[in-house]
Amino acid sequence: MQNIKNIIFDYGNVIFLIDFLKTQNSFTDLGIQNVETFFAHAGHHSLFDKFETGSISAAEFRDGIREITSKPQLTDEQIDKAWTSLLIGVPPVNHELLLKAKAQYRTFLLSNINEIHLGFIHDYLKREHQVDSNHQFFEKVYYSHLVKIRKPNKEIFELLLKENNLKIEETLFIDDSPQHLKTAKELGLHTHLMTADDSLEKFLYRSGLLKQ
Repeated sequence: MQNIKNIIFDYGNVIFLIDFLKTQNSFTDLGIQNVETFFAHAGHHSLFDKFETGSISAAEFRDGIREITSKPQLTDEQIDKAWTSLLIGVPPVNHELLLKAKAQYRTFLLSNINEIHLGFIHDYLKREHQVDSNHQFFEKVYYSHLVKIRKPNKEIFELLLKENNLKIEETLFIDDSPQHLKTAKELGLHTHLMTADDSLEKFLYRSGLLKQ
C-alpha cells in the first residue's frame, strides 16, 4: 500500500483473538433464548449497544441480563464469566508488530468495547504480557464506552480523524466487521477486512506496510 501514513486498528479479531461462539454457548447456559440474534458478530440486542457506548453501567448491564433471562438469582460472577468467555488472548507477535508499526506510522486503536471487557483485558495484559494497557502500542486509544460512540457510527471516525489532524487519503483502517468498514469507505479511508483465515502478521508483511 502506497502513501499510507496513518493506521487505525480495530482490536477484537485483529489484535486480540475472540470467539463469539464461546459467549453464545455461555449465554445459552444462562438461559438466554435465540442467542444467534441476541448476541452475534453481525448484530445483537440493544443492551450491548448501550453498554458499549457507556449509556449504562456494568451493574445495569448485569441487571439487564438477569431481566432477559428471568433469573434474578444470577450472580455478578456468573454473568461476567459468560460475558468474558469470548476473550481468548493476544498472539505475542502482535505486540511486536504494533511496536514496529508505531515506529513507522501514526497508529491508533479504535475499539467497540465495554467496562467489563476492558477490565478483563487489562488484567490479562498485566498477567500474560507484563504491560499495563494498550496505550504503549499506539499514539492514542479510542474505546467506544469512554468516547460514548461506537462503530459503525461515522462520528467516531470523524472524532479520531479531527482530533489527530489525519488526512483521510493517507489513513488505513483495519477491522474484521464489514459493517464498520462500510462507513470507513464512505468517509474515504483505505480499508482492509481481517478474516478468520488471515492474521495481522500476514497482512502487514504481505501488503508491504512492514518489511521482514
